Amino acid sequence: MKNYVFGYARVSTEFQNLDRQLDALKKHGVDHIYNEKMTGTKKERPELMKMLDRMTAGDTVVIESLSRLGRSTKDLIELTELFHSNGVNLISLKEAIDTHTSTGKLLFTLMSAIAQFERDVIADRTREGLRSARARGRLGGRPKADEAGIKKAIKLYQTRQYSIREIEELTGIKKATLYRSLKNKQYG
Repeated sequence: MKNYVFGYARVSTEFQNLDRQLDALKKHGVDHIYNEKMTGTKKERPELMKMLDRMTAGDTVVIESLSRLGRSTKDLIELTELFHSNGVNLISLKEAIDTHTSTGKLLFTLMSAIAQFERDVIADRTREGLRSARARGRLGGRPKADEAGIKKAIKLYQTRQYSIREIEELTGIKKATLYRSLKNKQYG
């Protein structure tokens, strides 16, 4: 199976020109270029999504610079982790990063470590916040659903005369709570 070299080019507005990036990617010999004119702050970029869907292990993604792939550090880290976990190499021409090399692999490792650190810090803050709330008498988490409301929702559901949306409106019980209660068979 052939490994492909994909190029990705992006400018932030319709008025900007992709030519410089496209020329650099073509010079590098990519097989297919995905390009778009939209801000990098948007998570859902259609051409990027198409490229991500098409990538397989052993493929390579070439970009003119890291700023073209993502506008935030978090976005770049998430994308590089995705490439790494899928066995896809990344080449950034401006920064001279190539994950085929030892230095490029080191960059991936550092970015993954930073991402893990960020996740750990968020988890620590969440735990600290919950401890602080409990010390003040607050439990945290979602409030428990009303028992009578759940029983009413189940009875309405069992009549098969109401849609789930109607049951939610009539009882205030959310669909997930209703289905979880039916599955647990704790009511009836």
